[in-house]
Amino acid sequence: MGKNKYLRFRENETFTLLYQPAFEEIFRRDFKFKGVWREQVFHNNNPIVLELGCGKGEYTVTLALHAAEKNFIGVDVKGARLWRGAKTATEKQLQNVAFIRTRIDFIESFFAPHEIDEIWITFPDPQPKAARKRLTSPLFLTRYRKFLKPGGHIHLKTDSRLLHDYTKALAMHNHLKVWESSTDIYELGFADNVLSIKTHYEQLFLKKGIPITYLEFGIDGDDMIQEPEEIFKHV
Repeated sequence: MGKNKYLRFRENETFTLLYQPAFEEIFRRDFKFKGVWREQVFHNNNPIVLELGCGKGEYTVTLALHAAEKNFIGVDVKGARLWRGAKTATEKQLQNVAFIRTRIDFIESFFAPHEIDEIWITFPDPQPKAARKRLTSPLFLTRYRKFLKPGGHIHLKTDSRLLHDYTKALAMHNHLKVWESSTDIYELGFADNVLSIKTHYEQLFLKKGIPITYLEFGIDGDDMIQEPEEIFKHV
């Protein structure tokens, strides 16, 4: 382990807004704040916005700065990445930000039904050879459905046209609501002040001339979310 990474891990332990539960705390168990994030962490009744795979937390922190009337939670498994977001939020004394270091596979352990108002998924691994591992696969969407409030929106921002097309095809096949869709938010003039927030990885993609896509959709319903076989023929 590099010296800088070691120092970041040590500093992570000092951030009160960063939660790093041990495996035994969340495996087939509820995390201590499940269902009470508003009351015991944020001390308000404001909406909660969740960012999955938040990396360095650029979106989480910037959204929190723009919307003090909402609470924001960033989730990632990489402690060295989370250090940047947690440090910035701590230095800015943001009261509406928290971070969780965990695998998305355990996300159900953290939130109760209807506890989350919105979900952002920003530049996740598109998993080109393993659709089941995509953060917008039926497996993961079913997990999110357990805690996203009815009518809640999911925002997918990615450089991967494969992931964008896959997710949109999945939504259409399952009759899920799609509010917005763009295959190039900057070229098509689609990016507003929120979509224009640029993460570290997005800046790298833009330098390479890679279009940034966006999809805003919902997952309401009780029917099983299915992945049609023909989806693989097109994405």
